[in-house]
Amino acid sequence: MTSSQIPAYSDVDPFHRRLHQITQDELDPDTAQTSGMRRFSAISGKTVGSSKLWMGQVHVAPATASGNHHHGRSETAIYVVSGHPEFVFLDQAVEGTDEPGPGREVRVRTSPGDFIFVPPWVPHREENPDPSLEAIVVIARSTQEGIVVNLEDLQWAGPVLTNGSDVEGCS
Repeated sequence: MTSSQIPAYSDVDPFHRRLHQITQDELDPDTAQTSGMRRFSAISGKTVGSSKLWMGQVHVAPATASGNHHHGRSETAIYVVSGHPEFVFLDQAVEGTDEPGPGREVRVRTSPGDFIFVPPWVPHREENPDPSLEAIVVIARSTQEGIVVNLEDLQWAGPVLTNGSDVEGCS
């Protein structure tokens, strides 16, 4: 079934919707990209008509680091399938206080079977230090679109959050 044949969920009564299988060879490379990694969309509005979820696969070549990026308002869950990718972000907390600090780079080293949670708006990058093994992860996002905002570095340069309602207006 092609994306033009997928009816919107609102057009089909809830008891007559279909399950969709996406095989490895049907993963869609036509999604937002960041240097140093390849993203493939599996579950999206385009592929299955989803309206609130995006899910896909990411490949990071051996001895490669991705560009810095964040995923906007989207929460991102990551499951490590193979390799030992490292997820890098800036810890903005100053020890002993809740105040932001100058930021120190933190590396989260992973193994197959590990999960990572990336909160909305957090600048990060993926690195694969292994010289011979590609790292593969599965990602799920809380928004249907695969939001990717590429950045020059890990510093957040966007709007300052003053209360929870500010998040809705950020993009």
